[in-house]
Amino acid sequence: MTSHEIRKAFLDFFEKRGHLIVPSAPLVAKNDPTLMFNNSGMAQFKDFFLGNGNPPSKRIADTQKCLRVSGKHNDLEEVGFDTYHHTMFEMLGNWSFGDYFKKEALAWSWELLTEVYKLPKDRIYVSVFEGNPSEGVPFDQEAFDIWKSIIGDESRIILGNKKDNFWEMGDIGPCGPCSEIHIDLRDQEEVDQISGKELVNKDHPQVVEIWNNVFMQYERKADGTLIPLPEKHVDTGMGFERLCMAIQGKKSNYDTDLFQNTIQVIEQLSGFKYGVNGTLSSDNYVDVAMRVIADHLRAVSFAISDGQLPSNAKAGYVIRRILRRALRYGYSYLNFREPFMCKLVPVLAKQFADVFPELQAQVDFVSKVVEEEEKTFLRTLEQGLKRLDVLFKEDKGEKLLSGETVFELSDTFGFPVDLTALIAREKGFGIDEEGYKKALEEQKARSRKDAQKEAADWVELGDTDAVEFLGYDQLSSTALLTKYRISKTKQGQEIHVVLDQTPFYAEMGGQVGDTGTITIGDQTLHVSDTRKENDLFIHVVKDKNAAEILSGYEEPVEVFAQVNAERRKNIEKNHTATHLMLAALKEVLGSHIVQRGSYQNDELTRFDFSHFAKVTDEELKKVEDIVNEKIRANILKGEKRNVPFQEAVDMGATATFGEKYGDFVRVITFDPNYSIELCGGTHVNSTGEIGLFRFISEGSVSAGVRRVEAVTGVKALELMREQAQLIQELKDLLKATDLLKAVETLKAENAQFQKRIEIFENASIQAAKVALLSKVENVNGMNVVAARVNVPHADGLKTLAFGLKQGIGKPVVILGAVINDKPSLAILIDENVVKEKNLNAGTIIREVAKLMKGGGGGQPHFATAGGSDVKGLDDAIEAAKASILGA
Repeated sequence: MTSHEIRKAFLDFFEKRGHLIVPSAPLVAKNDPTLMFNNSGMAQFKDFFLGNGNPPSKRIADTQKCLRVSGKHNDLEEVGFDTYHHTMFEMLGNWSFGDYFKKEALAWSWELLTEVYKLPKDRIYVSVFEGNPSEGVPFDQEAFDIWKSIIGDESRIILGNKKDNFWEMGDIGPCGPCSEIHIDLRDQEEVDQISGKELVNKDHPQVVEIWNNVFMQYERKADGTLIPLPEKHVDTGMGFERLCMAIQGKKSNYDTDLFQNTIQVIEQLSGFKYGVNGTLSSDNYVDVAMRVIADHLRAVSFAISDGQLPSNAKAGYVIRRILRRALRYGYSYLNFREPFMCKLVPVLAKQFADVFPELQAQVDFVSKVVEEEEKTFLRTLEQGLKRLDVLFKEDKGEKLLSGETVFELSDTFGFPVDLTALIAREKGFGIDEEGYKKALEEQKARSRKDAQKEAADWVELGDTDAVEFLGYDQLSSTALLTKYRISKTKQGQEIHVVLDQTPFYAEMGGQVGDTGTITIGDQTLHVSDTRKENDLFIHVVKDKNAAEILSGYEEPVEVFAQVNAERRKNIEKNHTATHLMLAALKEVLGSHIVQRGSYQNDELTRFDFSHFAKVTDEELKKVEDIVNEKIRANILKGEKRNVPFQEAVDMGATATFGEKYGDFVRVITFDPNYSIELCGGTHVNSTGEIGLFRFISEGSVSAGVRRVEAVTGVKALELMREQAQLIQELKDLLKATDLLKAVETLKAENAQFQKRIEIFENASIQAAKVALLSKVENVNGMNVVAARVNVPHADGLKTLAFGLKQGIGKPVVILGAVINDKPSLAILIDENVVKEKNLNAGTIIREVAKLMKGGGGGQPHFATAGGSDVKGLDDAIEAAKASILGA
């Protein structure tokens, strides 16, 4: 069976058993503060397990894109060195929300594997939870008995400990005992020597877990206790890559058709062959490199297509790190010196077009983003190599790169540690691994401290199955306060309040959360933000007495919720203007424009979109004119709620890549022939309410993505008034009615004065040169000039040093000057002297610059430094002279 057939067979099997087939959620987790990426199939269903929402069906099946590279599930550094670890992987899953339980789930697992996929029954082992008395969790006798009745062979059932057979998503959240299914894929000769049962969960590459049936019975609280969930659920996950390996009779996931398409193209591009010395050959990094690239390509491409661009922060940094790891292996072991990953994206997109069509729909954009990232990193590699070259030359014979240096290369230059170690070994150097680990741990400790956040358990006053949002139609309402919790952050304590219904909009889709008040009796709580956490609307309160006020209630209490109306109205103006702007951008720049990010608050709208060139002033003017034309037309808002998703798409509604839409969506229209979008945000009732629209900036965010910022209404009017006032002030200052002509005249006069200044400065430098030539000392065959001089700027110091070089043979020039009240130093050493005496101006200047509380560097024959202590300048000059003459 092909991978396409295997996937289809799974979904068909469960669809016939009453399961609703749902699409994968995006790789990047949405509205879940505990996750950066969706790292399991159950992540998008977490709220249903906790009782915070109702699933669209009690039985669901899907294939979910997952990413595991950080946190508890960190597999990144193992990827490529074995046959079964991956960053991005598919998780096939079937789910029961309070419907069937262990009996049906385990029976169906066995039926699908052995009757549909025809896997050998005698090679399959299953495990059940052995129990944990210390935590009050019993042995899973029910699962054991079910398996015994199915398999008939008790010896094939393994008792597993908490590590392997008790599933927890994190430190808090839903959990329960699980039953794993393992398969032995070894040759019969190996099986005869040692039973597969002995190798289960021992990291053997051919004795692997392929399916895990998790039985959600508990919720782990912040204090470690377990409480039963309101309903029992089933959460299963089957690793698709391993399943394909088993069914297709391969010894490696990478030998299946899931990866071979990509690997074959890598072979063509590189000229190397995969698996020549065996796919697990420890000394054949060609194979490792191809596995790394084939795997990482999937993670990077699908993350970008889901809206997560590479960057230097959070999820974006993880994607950039994965991409750069692949590039480094291609650079080091496959001799790639030009972008190559971008050429693989179309291969991947075509392969997954039927199951994850979002990549094929954006293949040109994703390829371009990857190409630009490749170009940038190849330059980084070049810079890192130059820095290493300097470090090798400055070595005093220790043949060791310090941990601080290795960390600097990684942290500042983005230079991978293992690449540093590889290049160092080639030069006969080692690296201080312990020193590097220490520096890395210190950085991690700083990061953990910065991100420290501690949330207590919810104080439940009543049930909250789902929060009803009223904010589309009203800005105030009565409600029941049903639960709250205390959260401690670096900035202080905040209280998270949940109401059964709310007019407060929670931050989503780029629109910021509402602020306002919640009144309880005669007490008022001030809401500073509203956030979405799964299906809950979290009202953030920072009043110092909030915890004390809420602690007096033990059951739901009626409150009055009031949104800050003026702030909401300004946010709505900016959000609606964003819709008008997107349509105008497509009209002016082309249909390729796709939203890549947005942010609307009460001050401005910020909008990121795919475009590979700067938006010109003329183009911005056209967009601005179109938007203001639509504002003046006072177009009424068209709003349709609970529209079937496909019907909305058929209407022409614009959907955002990377967003997870439900079966029913909300459609916002401003003229059916102009702007139709899927949107959950709030908007003005008619475009005339916006008043005015003006751009304030345009620039680049990352490869292939531009960002514009704009203001509306009163803010736009204030901007125009400020600009008009500035123009008038300039006219008054220049005593001119024609401002443009006055500025052009001023520029011409300035250019003339600049030329005169340069003439005077050059004359001054030449005079200094003549004076210094009369003070040359000949020491041991070197012509030495060491002095403090007067020059107008740092370039003058360099010009003077090289001017002296032309006037004398075998020069050693050490010049100091005070420029803008700060000391500057330059050292020039004749190239022959550098070789004869093994001198390095860069090394010398770094040391002597400390005397003037500064630093510097440069090449062996010329270097410069600056400082902050003028008093130390003369000492630095003398120290440099002594260092050179004493060599």
